[in-house]
Amino acid sequence: MKLCLALFLFSIYNLSAQQKPIETIYFEFDKYDLTPKQTEVVTNFIKSIDTAKVESIQIYGYCDDRGNDGYNYTLSNNRANTIQKLLVSTGFNQSKIVILEGKGRIVVKPDTIENLHETRTKNRRVDLIVVKRNSFGKGVYTSFKDNLKVGDKIYMNNILFDIGSSKLTAASKKELDKIAAKLQNQKNIQFEIRGHVCCTPEIYSDGIDKDTNERRLSWNRAKTVFNYLSSQKVSKNRMSYQGCGNKYPLGKGDDFDRRVEFLITKI
Repeated sequence: MKLCLALFLFSIYNLSAQQKPIETIYFEFDKYDLTPKQTEVVTNFIKSIDTAKVESIQIYGYCDDRGNDGYNYTLSNNRANTIQKLLVSTGFNQSKIVILEGKGRIVVKPDTIENLHETRTKNRRVDLIVVKRNSFGKGVYTSFKDNLKVGDKIYMNNILFDIGSSKLTAASKKELDKIAAKLQNQKNIQFEIRGHVCCTPEIYSDGIDKDTNERRLSWNRAKTVFNYLSSQKVSKNRMSYQGCGNKYPLGKGDDFDRRVEFLITKI
């Protein structure tokens, strides 16, 4: 099977205060394998980056809008898996591939698109997002300090959880009490609470909460913090929450991956 159009475009995007080079591979209609020539291009891309400085890689596969959802999810997954296998075969550490996901088809309205063929061609692709280790700590703080900016993250060493639990420890509650007091003096800050997990097999995107038997442990941790801050008179209108699963390990050990972080969304 041939891949007749495979272009790699290198650019730098600032996403969530991290520098993420994006590589894009465009596929022929209904195809997901690579020719030797394009395999060489992917290999050269890996050689061009310092893998020791790569925090993680995210791989997303896409399809154009033709065909049914089920078929296109399978095809987009196959495209993502093709790139993953090639990266691993060239020596890239598989544990650094934190997201491998087929997104299915990108729906467009044919009657509203001027260059429909070109649009569909660009939608048959895989995106590689490379997060550099050097950029991981930028915009990350350990307190709600003054002069925070939208996109900054606050990571607290003392807001941690037991394995499989979304319940707050006594130390976590003390830390949250301090945060609630600070937030009363910084009423202009709005933020998102992000929950994380450790120790989850790569085939799963989240851990199981042992109290509810739901595979929503990171979501439950974020929600627990949301509810606790609300009980300490922090307005719910200032807060939102989401679970990030096992996508963003800190590399400091399992204890530190059972955590929540605060992402500043509005000042």
